[in-house]
This record gives sequence, C-alpha cells and structure tokens, in this order.
Amino acid sequence: MTKVLIIEDDNMLGDTLSLYLQGEGYDVIRVDNARDGLLQLQALPDIILLDLMLPDLGGKNPCLLIREHTTTPIIVISSLTDISERIRSLSDGADDYVCKPFSMQELKARIEAVLRRTAIHHNSIMSKEQPGISLDLERRTILLNHRKIETTFSEFEIMKLFVLNPGRVYSRYALIEAIRGLDAYINDRTIDVHIAKLRKKIEINPKNPQYIHTIWGVGYKFTP
Repeated sequence: MTKVLIIEDDNMLGDTLSLYLQGEGYDVIRVDNARDGLLQLQALPDIILLDLMLPDLGGKNPCLLIREHTTTPIIVISSLTDISERIRSLSDGADDYVCKPFSMQELKARIEAVLRRTAIHHNSIMSKEQPGISLDLERRTILLNHRKIETTFSEFEIMKLFVLNPGRVYSRYALIEAIRGLDAYINDRTIDVHIAKLRKKIEINPKNPQYIHTIWGVGYKFTP
C-alpha cells in the first residue's frame, strides 16, 4: 500500500485529503507542522504532500528543509500562485506543484505520475548491458566503474530515466515532463544544458559521447 505523508496545517483541507486518499486505498499520515513532518519521515512515506505556509517555519519555504532529510518525492500544495514560488519550490527539490484550489482527481493523477517518474522500487538500479554504470537511488548518485559521480536533482532524474530505458529515444519535451511535470518552469535549452553537464561527468570525450547520444531533430538516447 502506497504511504502518503500530508504536511498541511489547514485542518479542513488536511482532513479532506486524508479521507479521500484513504478511500482511494492509500495509507495516510497527516501532520500540521514541519517538525512533526520531519519526525514522520521515519515511517518511510512513498510520497509527501507539502503545504508551503507552515506555522513553525515563519514563512520560509519548507521544500529545501525536507529535501535535506529525504529523497522521497514531494508535491507542493499551495495557495501561492506566483511563478517565483513555483520556481523556488522546484529548485529546492519539489517534484510537482499544485495550486489551491484543486480537484482531488487531479491530485491523485499527479501523485501517480510522480511515483511513476521517480520509480523508487530498489535501492540500486543496474544497467544490464553496461555494468560499469549504475544508480544509487537512496543516495541519488551515479556510479561509474564504482566511482561516485555527484549530480544535481534534475541531472540524476534524466540519467535514471536513461538507465531504466536504454536505447529509447526521448524528445526534449518528454524529458521535461519526466523530470519536473507539466507545471515546471523548464525549457528545451535547460534540457540541453543538463545533457551537456552529464556528458562532462560520465563521458571520456564529451564531444564524442559514447553513452548519451543526440538524435538530431528528435532528442537524446542512452546507449549502454
């Protein structure tokens, strides 16, 4: 059973979310402040629904605080509709951002989409074709010939998608949707920058890549 941690101080919304998700078959934990939310990470939730305006943070964005303690996917649920808040939350580690008010059906669909993207099923995912490249999901680290390669959040999500689907060609739009969701402030140029940085980290010769290939006019694919 998928476990959802709700960190929301609005009692009416929190209760409504809890009842709806429980009715949809989710195991729900609900708290109303950031401190208790951090404590409930010990319960190992599969996904976190996070309100931005929590009473014990004095208006500070809680995404970065939560992300410092877990790699569990985070969906922000907030009444703050300003694009700067969306960008800030996504940059601080949120996987999606939903503005209040929202439909419960849409939220459920977003939960399922985020869980599909993050694909947290194992502590480590190995590429069968190329044992020299693996991903440590718990530490969000690429291992190249057992050497740790540090990445940003988005770089890791792209590489995870590649390793899970070797040989599949991804358009830039597909990569945008896969790593951030449809609401994210991210564009084709951002994807190209992430790919260039990944190549510098894993390729012997980034200008003549062996792993991440450009498919001209389409996008990119990973070849083990």
